Amino acid sequence: MKKLGLIGGLSWTSTARYYQIINQAVYRARGGQHSAPLLIESLDFADIGRSTTDEEWAHAAEVLTASARRLEQGGRRRC
Repeated sequence: MKKLGLIGGLSWTSTARYYQIINQAVYRARGGQHSAPLLIESLDFADIGRSTTDEEWAHAAEVLTASARRLEQGGRRRC
């Protein structure tokens, strides 16, 4: 099973819900004690949620892009 990357923390409750949904799907598909191999990069939404100007939104985009890159690199490592 491939490792999934999830940018979380934009709402900790939605991150928890995504984790639950993903693992419930894996359980239905594989059963037993299986769970999804995941990397979660949890961000502090307060930093992004304050964005109001174009410059602040550009910075938010940079934060999200950097997060995605970290997940991409982490997914390439063997455990």
